[in-house]
Amino acid sequence: MSIPGAVREALAQDRLIPYIGPGVLALDPACPIPVTPEALASRFAAKVAVPHKIRSNLTAAAQFIENFKHRKTVSTLMRDAFSVSVAPNALHDWLAASRPALLVHVWYDDVLRVALKAHGDDWGSVQAVSQAEHHGAWVHYFRHDGTRVDHASWATLIYEPLGALNPAGNFLVSDSDLVEVLTEIDIQTPIPQEVQALRQDRGFLFLGCRFTTQLERAFARQIMKRSRGPHWAVLPDTQTRNESRFLSEQSITPIIVDLAAFTHALSSAAPAPYARALVNGA
Repeated sequence: MSIPGAVREALAQDRLIPYIGPGVLALDPACPIPVTPEALASRFAAKVAVPHKIRSNLTAAAQFIENFKHRKTVSTLMRDAFSVSVAPNALHDWLAASRPALLVHVWYDDVLRVALKAHGDDWGSVQAVSQAEHHGAWVHYFRHDGTRVDHASWATLIYEPLGALNPAGNFLVSDSDLVEVLTEIDIQTPIPQEVQALRQDRGFLFLGCRFTTQLERAFARQIMKRSRGPHWAVLPDTQTRNESRFLSEQSITPIIVDLAAFTHALSSAAPAPYARALVNGA
C-alpha cells in the first residue's frame, strides 16, 4: 500500500499527533503482555475470583477487585501484567525516531518509552493518576529518566491519559477511576494545558485504536477536542455501526488497511525530523 500523500506530508511537518492504542502491540503476534482490554480482564480473572458476568469487562472487573481485595491488589495485578520486557516494534521505532511534539499513548505498557530512550533524552511524559491514590491531582509529569517534575519542558511529550506501568505505576483502570475523569473531561479539566496547546494546530492519526466502546470514543473525542485536524484512523474494513457514526461525527477519515501493511509503508519513509530537514533544505 501507499500512505495517503496528505498523511505523509502532515507527519513530515509535525502536524499530526500519533494516538497510539493497544493494537500497536498486536503487530507482534507473540506479544507477552495484554493487547486488548478483554485480555487484561482475563488476566485479572485468572488471578482473582471475579463474577462470570464481568470477567471480560476490564473496568468492572478492576472495580470488583478494588472493592473486595483493596486497591493495592489492582495495582499489583497491573504491574504483573505489564512488567514483562517487550522490545519496540517497527512502528514504535519509527514514531520514536520521528520525534513529534506530542504522542498520545492510550495503554499501560512502557514500550514506547523504551523506543524513545534510543533517540535521545529531550522527552518526557505527563501521566494520568488515580484520584483514589492521588486525591486532587489529575496528572503527574516525569522526565525521561523517571524523575518527577512540575511541568513539561521537552521537545517531545508523551501524554498517557490512562496512566502506565512506568515510571511510577499510575493506572486508571477501575470504574471509579474513570468516572472521576469522565465527570470532568467534557470541560477539559483532566487534560494537561500543554496537550491542549499542542493539539490546537494539529490533527490526529489513530493507530492501533478501535472505537467500539463508549469509553474509547469518549477519550478520543475529548482529547482531540478543539484541534484543527484533519484526522485519520488506520482501521480494518470491519467497523461497527457505532464506530462508523463516530468517525463521521468527528470528521475522522478511515484508512482501510492492515496496521502491519501501514507500518511497512511508513517504515520505508524517512522519520519526520529527516523529512522536515529535506523540506527546509537542510
